[in-house]
Amino acid sequence: MQISKDSVVSIDYKLTDDSGNLMDSSEGSDPLAYLHGAGNIISGLETALLGKSVGEELKVRIAPEDAYGVRDDSKKQAVPKELFGDEEEVKIGAQYHAEGPDGTHVAVTVMEITDDTITVDANHPLAGYHLNFEVKIVEIRSATKEELEHGHVHGPHGHHHD
Repeated sequence: MQISKDSVVSIDYKLTDDSGNLMDSSEGSDPLAYLHGAGNIISGLETALLGKSVGEELKVRIAPEDAYGVRDDSKKQAVPKELFGDEEEVKIGAQYHAEGPDGTHVAVTVMEITDDTITVDANHPLAGYHLNFEVKIVEIRSATKEELEHGHVHGPHGHHHD
């Protein structure tokens, strides 16, 4: 079976930046399971995996545009410290969920803390990076009706509903 739209795919992977720094890996844990074509993983990796079979290994470099996007400086904002409540708990690098201008929830990272403000960045932490993946396809199967309806993998190595 080859990877195609609506396949459930399990992969082992290693992710590094262009300097070779390890950014993420499935080593020591279960393979990553995702529903192909549902946007569960970055588009560049999904495109590279299309048509591959169990046991195949590949190395692929994904441009920011096909990963987490290019950095957008307009997504950085200094906000009043009082919006964070007990600002003594706020640390640089901490991530919070905030409400965006359109009412959607946005993850932000604390970049700077001054006497009056906290600067947050709503860019994904990996925005602007070229991502280098080493991937091995471990398993491919057809998605269940429920997985297709929900848009993600269920069961072992996937999402579980309570």
